[in-house]
Amino acid sequence: MNFYVSPEFVDLVGRLRQAPFRADTTTVPELRANFEKFAASFYDPPAVEFVADNANGVDVEWARTPGCDRSRVVLYLHGGGYSIGSIVAYRDFCARISEGSGSAVLSVGYRLAPEHRFPAALDDAVTAYRWLLSTGISADRIVVAGDSAGGGMTVAVMVALRDAGDALPAGAVCISPLADLAHTGRTVHEKAHADPIVTPEGSHAYGVRYLGEDGDLTNPLASPLYADLHSLPPVLIQCGTAEVLLDDSLRLARKIRDAGGGVDLDVWPEMIHIFPFFASKIPESQRALRYLTSFIEHAFDRDAGRIRTSTSVTAAPS
Repeated sequence: MNFYVSPEFVDLVGRLRQAPFRADTTTVPELRANFEKFAASFYDPPAVEFVADNANGVDVEWARTPGCDRSRVVLYLHGGGYSIGSIVAYRDFCARISEGSGSAVLSVGYRLAPEHRFPAALDDAVTAYRWLLSTGISADRIVVAGDSAGGGMTVAVMVALRDAGDALPAGAVCISPLADLAHTGRTVHEKAHADPIVTPEGSHAYGVRYLGEDGDLTNPLASPLYADLHSLPPVLIQCGTAEVLLDDSLRLARKIRDAGGGVDLDVWPEMIHIFPFFASKIPESQRALRYLTSFIEHAFDRDAGRIRTSTSVTAAPS
């Protein structure tokens, strides 16, 4: 079945195919520079205040739109295969999350591989979360969110916090999560022709940079698909059917559900990896972002009994 996609989305895919991110054949400095330039072309945020801060040694930045509730915080973990991406590259997206959810967003500038291998990024994310608690923000006023590698790390953070006995956040959002660095999902190869951002070879290269040549690609704190996922707060997983990593989302949702957790699996026909990120220009991304920020609002209101805790699928994989 074919689904209507906007002309803006068609143009985006064409642009990505003309200048693909080949993580397996491009140097890390080039990848970083290329992504920053690409992300800057989507920078058109709503009215917002950006304020740099330091979370016990971890660089972070607040994004606060006018009228947002500063006592409600989305802790955001950017994507980029643990090797690229930055606070700056995600300013537009974090501003839009703040505007849509009515909350403050704290973007985490975690250390990147290969200079800083696993578990450096995870340690920084956990440190930032605990720092938020130390400032007086209660756990039920925090939602952890991230895309791609940051989406996988969102789950890993919750597992690490749970196992350490920390209070867990009100909810979590995983956008196109990279949850299996061993890349055992069937769509890794089945969707390679459809995905203009992620290649099987490139995603594997990111995993090796993060864990090292001899690292365990199934380490549950690097690949949370292999973790025990019991007792997690409600999770939204948002992805598209034209993704190499689609099966990571589907399997992660199934495993959370099987562990007794609440999961909202929101699958968009024809959409690509991290498609909500492009909300400054793409209509489909704007609609997905509205759904995402609605989930965040409901997560903060869970005490009122309004949190979604069942699995729903927008569309089956094509």
